[in-house]
Parts: sequence; structure tokens; C-alpha cells
Amino acid sequence: MLQVYTGEGKGKTTAALGLVLRAVGAGKRVAIIQFDKGGERYSERKALERFPEVKVFVTGLDRREGKGFRMGITDEDKQEGERGLMILEDVLKQNFDLIVLDEINTSTSLGIVDEQRVLGILKNRPESVEIVLTGRNAPQSYVDLADLVSEVKMIKHYFYKGTLAREGLDY
Repeated sequence: MLQVYTGEGKGKTTAALGLVLRAVGAGKRVAIIQFDKGGERYSERKALERFPEVKVFVTGLDRREGKGFRMGITDEDKQEGERGLMILEDVLKQNFDLIVLDEINTSTSLGIVDEQRVLGILKNRPESVEIVLTGRNAPQSYVDLADLVSEVKMIKHYFYKGTLAREGLDY
């Protein structure tokens, strides 16, 4: 099956990681490709190191700039996105049961990865693999192709009261 977790609310990656935990508990092999999540600040990577059946591949540049983030897309960002798709093509040949493409939706909407290239890969995936796409702004083509789509809706967020992202809870 192909699953899409999208929407403006917090929790898309968290939901995918919950599915990863469930898959590991069932003895399944898992790969996670993180798009546009360069840098060392993501706490889930430290936890996932404890699970040898989960392989994590990181792509993207570190977007941190002081307490904020670098906006805009560079050629290097696009090169990293292409590297992520090449990793995906390789991972699809390795008999994983679950593959999470973390932030692929956002990376597509920002132009870091090419939507048609992603669709081509997804349409030709082995039937035996479950794939989860996370991130805001899922393209309609991904939604149309998916077997399951969940939208995470923001109703209220502490960021708008001035609370910055917190280690271990937000990243």
C-alpha cells in the first residue's frame, strides 16, 4: 500500500515513526529516507540507531541559521533531493517491508525533487513494500495514487505564542 500523511498540523513524521515502531515489533525490515533534513539535530535518529532492522538515510542540507531557518531552495538542495531519489531506487531493490519517505511531500512542493520522477518510482515499486510519504502540501498526484491519506489539521500550535521547537519533542 501507499500511505500519505499530510496537512498543516504537527505530527506527520511522528505518525510515520509510530508505524515504524509497529513494523519493527512485527519483525519487519524498515528503511527511512529523510528528505531536506540535513544536520544533526533530529532526535529520532539517535533512537533509531538502537534498531538494527531500521536503516535511516539522510539527505538535505542543514537549514539552521542561528535560531531560525534558511529559506529558499538552492541547486545544492536539489542535488540532495536527487540523491534521496537515487537512494530510494536502491532501497527498493533490498526487500524492505516498509519505506518511509519523510518530508517528500514538502520537498516536492518546494521543487527539491521532481514530482514526475517520484511518481515514476512509486508506480513501479514492488507490490510487497509499504511506502509512507510525509510532509505538508502533498501533491494531488500523490493523493490520487495513495491507498490511504491522512490529513493532520492544526487547530492550535504553541509556536504562535513564541515557543520555539524543543529538542526531543519537536525534533
